[in-house]
Amino acid sequence: MNPILNQNLFLVKEHVGMFKAANNYDIYHPESNQIIMNCRENNLGFFTKVFRFTDYKRMTPFNIEISTAEGEKLISVKRGVAWLRSTVEVFDEKDRLVGTFKQKLFSIGGKFEILDKNEKPVATLQGKWTGWDFKFTHENKQLAQVNKKWAGVGKEFFTSADNYALQIEETVAADSPLRQLILAAVMCIDMVLKE
Repeated sequence: MNPILNQNLFLVKEHVGMFKAANNYDIYHPESNQIIMNCRENNLGFFTKVFRFTDYKRMTPFNIEISTAEGEKLISVKRGVAWLRSTVEVFDEKDRLVGTFKQKLFSIGGKFEILDKNEKPVATLQGKWTGWDFKFTHENKQLAQVNKKWAGVGKEFFTSADNYALQIEETVAADSPLRQLILAAVMCIDMVLKE
């Protein structure tokens, strides 16, 4: 696993644009405001592009690749067409399955069960329907948090509605695949729950 995933705070900024079908993000280092990772959805099919501009946008498939700023692949996040709930697969830099997310039906604010590659639950992602505040928990312990409130060095830089901070707790081991799953899940919050 790339050491860039060892840090505990990431600032995420979505690319905003009129008539954009693809979901693209930049991930910044919180102190230097330098881009350290890119998240790109490069290979959209024609029909997926068309449906992204309709009420069926949340049901469309996606395939996002997260890479370093230099272009080294770190994680890919994939989902097929979603009817009632989403199941998302996460792969490492060598296209090996790291784990999956399964969206819970009828959850207020959105909820995902995060499973490792053996389908064992390793975390739950739960959000509040009233805003951009999501927590990753396991056995009543918080593992990470995603929200739009961050009072750090890059505060002025990250003020629009399309930006948010991911804070991973220090209790999550630096080499744990859970870090890959948490980062991938952040992309899913925006694409599955918030679109």
